[in-house]
Amino acid sequence: MWGKSLAAALLGLPLATLLVGLAALLWPGSLQVNALPWLLMLFPVWIGVMAVAFAFASGLRAWLWLGGATALCFALLQAAKALGWTELAP
Repeated sequence: MWGKSLAAALLGLPLATLLVGLAALLWPGSLQVNALPWLLMLFPVWIGVMAVAFAFASGLRAWLWLGGATALCFALLQAAKALGWTELAP
């Protein structure tokens, strides 16, 4: 149970932030207009990610899956930045 709890606490927030950030970045429209609604979505997504950590059979699996998902989201964010998808719309 400690492994799942630590995975939820330590990997939950970065993964939720990356998921919401990617969704906001790829959503059509201006980031200035859409920023607040996406920021408000962070807390429910964070709670959901932390709840998913307890669905795994062991703490090791929770660490591996959440860590892999966090690394994948981080790589996708870096790819979006490299492709220039982070430009603010006028």
